[in-house]
Amino acid sequence: MKIEFAPRSVPLQRRLQTASVAQWIFSFLGLAQCCIAAFIGLFFTRFWLVSALYAAWWLIDREKPSKGGRRSHVVRNSVVWRYMRDYFPITLMKTAELDPRQNYLVGFHPHGVLAAGAFLNFCTEASDFSKLFPGITPHLMMLSLWFRVPFLRDYLMSGGLIPSDKESASYVLQKPEGGNLLAIIVGGAQEALDARPGSFTLLLKNRKGFVRLAIQNGTPLVPAFSFGENDLFDQVKNPKGSWLRRIQHFLQQIMGISLPLFHARGIFQYSFGVIPYRRPICTVVGKPIPVQKKYRPSEEEVDQVHQNYLNELSQLFEKYKAKHNIPEDCHLEFI
Repeated sequence: MKIEFAPRSVPLQRRLQTASVAQWIFSFLGLAQCCIAAFIGLFFTRFWLVSALYAAWWLIDREKPSKGGRRSHVVRNSVVWRYMRDYFPITLMKTAELDPRQNYLVGFHPHGVLAAGAFLNFCTEASDFSKLFPGITPHLMMLSLWFRVPFLRDYLMSGGLIPSDKESASYVLQKPEGGNLLAIIVGGAQEALDARPGSFTLLLKNRKGFVRLAIQNGTPLVPAFSFGENDLFDQVKNPKGSWLRRIQHFLQQIMGISLPLFHARGIFQYSFGVIPYRRPICTVVGKPIPVQKKYRPSEEEVDQVHQNYLNELSQLFEKYKAKHNIPEDCHLEFI
C-alpha cells in the first residue's frame, strides 16, 4: 500500500505571501519612526560616524528626490514583491500602447487606504510593468514629508518614488528623450478617508492641478482605475460632519497625512487586524488623452481638458466594471 502525503508547498507559499504583505504594512506604518530613531540613536554609540557620514551625504544629495530619484533594479525586482502580488493577487492591465518617445501623466484612482495597487504596479516589477510598457520608466508621487526622513528617503527613491511637488513633476515630464510615466494619486490622502468596500467616490471634481501641469508640459493624460483598491480594508464609520471626520481633517491639515481608522484581518486569524483581506486588485491603464501645450492655460481650457478626463475615466470604469463583479447600477461619483 502506497501512502501519499499532501504537498506542503501551497501552505508555505501562502505563509510567504502573508509575511510579505505584513512586512510591507508594518514598514509603511513604522519604518519612518525606526529610521529617525536609528539616525539619532547612532550618534550616542560608537557607530556615531555612520550617522555623521550619512548626514554629510544627505546634504550633498538633498536635491536628488526632486531630480527623478535614484531607482534600484535590485529592489524593484525583489522576490518579496512577487509574493505580495500573489497574496491578493494584483494585476496590471494595458488597454493602449504608450509611445516610448513621449512622456505621460497618469491619474491613478482610487487612493484606497494604503494605495497597494499603485505601489506594486509602478514601484516594483512584480506585475511586469516593463514588459507591458517597454521603454517606459514609471515614477510615482508621494508626500514630500517622507523624503525628509533619513535612510527612508533612499529606500523610497529605489522604487521610483518622488516627492509630490511641482518641481519634481516638471523635472520628469520635461525630459526631452521621453519614455517617462508620472503617476499621481489624484485623490490623495483625503480620499483615503472614504476608502471602504463598495465605495466608488473619487475626490476629483475640483482637483485640476494635475490637468494644468499636463497642459503646461504638453503631456498626454492617461486615466487609470484600480478595481478592488477600496476592498482591502474595512474602516470605522466617519460620515462627513461626524466628530471623527472633523478630527481626521484637523490632523490632516496639521500633519499633511490622513489617519483612516482601518482594520481587516490578522496574521494568524481572520477576525481582526491590520493585514489586508485577500481580494484581487486589477489596475487598468486607459488610453492617452492628447493635450495641447500651453504655458499659461486659461481656466476654461483647464476645465475643458478636466471634463474630457472625467469622461474618459468614467468610460474606462463602465467598460471594465462587469469583469470585476461590480453591479450595473454602480457608477463613479465625483466630489
